Amino acid sequence: MANTETALKEALASIEGATGAALVDYTTGMALGTLGGSKAFDLNVAAAGNTDVVRAKMRTMEHLGLKGQIEDILITLTDQYHLIRLLSGRGGNGLFLYLALDAKRANLAMARHQLRRIEEELEV
Repeated sequence: MANTETALKEALASIEGATGAALVDYTTGMALGTLGGSKAFDLNVAAAGNTDVVRAKMRTMEHLGLKGQIEDILITLTDQYHLIRLLSGRGGNGLFLYLALDAKRANLAMARHQLRRIEEELEV
């Protein structure tokens, strides 16, 4: 089992093109841990903004009567991918892993696979 810091380090080290990672509490919008990013890309701001994305999708699902669970949400920009993976395991309720990727270097299928593996090993 990995703690938050270990999981974020693993994400940046093992996922090709990863430029930043965070563990976020979407009930508060606060990042519980961040790694990477830059002065131009503040992971705490990204964490808070992506909390709104998760909440909006959950509200929409509720209004539509959809019963499934969100696995992940992908946002594609011209030069970046943003991957949001909701934690489903014990103790992960209300949390998501957030990963920013360089679109020129990233393999989305592998990134999703690796982030799922990291989620499974994460103990919060």
